[in-house]
Amino acid sequence: MAELVLPRPVSKPTAGHADDRFWGIVEADFRRMVEQHPILATYVGLHAGDDRLDDATRDAVTQEIDDAHRIERELEAIDPNELSDSVRFERELALHNVRRELFDMEVHRVWERRSLAMDAVGDALFSIFARDFAPLKDRLASLTARLEAVPAFLDQHRTRATAPQVRLWQELEIESGGDMPTLFEEVKAAGHGVLDERAQARLDRAVEKASASVVAYVETLKAKMGSTVESWALGSDAYNRLVSLRAFDGLDASQILEIGEQQLALNKAARVDDARRIDPSVDERTVVDRVKSNHPDTFDEALAAYKDAMMRARAYIIEHGIATMPPGEQISVIPTPEYLRTVIPFAAYFEPPKFDKHPSGIYIVTPSVRDDPNGMREHYFASISNTSVHEAYPGHHLQLSAAVAHPSIVRLLVDAPEFVEGWGMYSEQMMREQGFDDGPEFLLAMHTDAIWRACRIILDVRMHRGELSVDQATAMLVEHTAFEHANAQAEVFRYTYTPTYQLSYLLGKVLLLQLRGDEQRRLGDRFSLKHFHDTLLNNGSLPISFHRRLLAAEASGGANGAANG
Repeated sequence: MAELVLPRPVSKPTAGHADDRFWGIVEADFRRMVEQHPILATYVGLHAGDDRLDDATRDAVTQEIDDAHRIERELEAIDPNELSDSVRFERELALHNVRRELFDMEVHRVWERRSLAMDAVGDALFSIFARDFAPLKDRLASLTARLEAVPAFLDQHRTRATAPQVRLWQELEIESGGDMPTLFEEVKAAGHGVLDERAQARLDRAVEKASASVVAYVETLKAKMGSTVESWALGSDAYNRLVSLRAFDGLDASQILEIGEQQLALNKAARVDDARRIDPSVDERTVVDRVKSNHPDTFDEALAAYKDAMMRARAYIIEHGIATMPPGEQISVIPTPEYLRTVIPFAAYFEPPKFDKHPSGIYIVTPSVRDDPNGMREHYFASISNTSVHEAYPGHHLQLSAAVAHPSIVRLLVDAPEFVEGWGMYSEQMMREQGFDDGPEFLLAMHTDAIWRACRIILDVRMHRGELSVDQATAMLVEHTAFEHANAQAEVFRYTYTPTYQLSYLLGKVLLLQLRGDEQRRLGDRFSLKHFHDTLLNNGSLPISFHRRLLAAEASGGANGAANG
């Protein structure tokens, strides 16, 4: 990838002696990453490796750990005093990134304790199949090559499992494996009428062999279920260390748990008030059931409603001067692929690839989990509005479309879900504050979702400290949210292998509201909501503590405050 020309932010206020050295380290490592990880390269819009899959062997992961330690040493060896103010900030962010990566690989070690091949194969195909960055004929050629690589990829993945495998995680992999041939068949069907006879025959053979290899892979997993273990929790000590690495403005796990319990009580009380406003003659549960019963008749109608809510929100943002739309932003709304439905029970968003010529976001919506007959009740109209604000405008799509425009490669790779997911939740409340869909049924949906996210904080902490089982966590989620059991269970399954991610939603909203309040107090009448939003959006997907530092530097006239250029 030596030919890849990468953007580089201008040093501010003036260049430091070691600025070029820093960016040379960062850029060389990024080129290494996209060469060794073609699935990642496709995801960010670099397509030279679209015909390949990653090296999935244990040796490759071990090399990745060694590379991360090397990068950490090289970054630590740079004297911060030899860097410009803006690049000094980037160095601290880069160290934050690599230390988070090392924790995942060396301490959490999901890669060693869970078969992850189905996620990787699905992502490798979906990122090409769902995006129209090139003519379909060309993308199908890449998909054919990746399908041909699947059997060897699955063989490589088997070398990772030297530690006991977690039973629940293997059950999820087996279930995903059962769904994966459906995705293969969708790719195969797309070739008809597009590919010539020879290319179609090659694709058909690739699908047949890939499907057979997945079936064999799943049978191997099933045969080894007797040696699996039940334990998946991270444990208190490791969990506390992870919380510290996340840079949550100094909060520890117990303080975060307290925030979750406070938010659960506050939002439950708010939902009671919403229900009384809708109908004071019946109890809250009856009102919630009535609101959830007001849903489209079919999933196709629901998908149209998601698109409508999304575009209404976009127009409202522009009309009311809430935030600036990034030039050329695009988004599509599609059903969640079947292989993802057991781990994404509601909706999700895939950000625009930074390096695509015409980057577009993808908003996926799950029809139901395991064909649950009550699945449409989760697509009630009030929730459709709230979810579209969270996932699209001004939530993930607007935020991530602005973030990928920043020239810093360091910021492209940052792991800060408390900002990304927190922004989505903040958007839900902020849009109601600004008058968008602010009737009681919409507020009830918003507070229901906030109750869910408060439960996520509590469950995240307590599950990974070993205090709650999957069944207990599922029961708690159903009790407090009135989710259908299948959706709640799918949610909890994901919590088992993503510690501190799920708590990021509501915690991030709380931290963003605190940050906004601090800025309002600092600026008084000079505070502009649009400027506050645009500043955060244009600085990228940083940990909120890093955003706070940029705003503080801006207030004092420091160069770090200008690091958004």
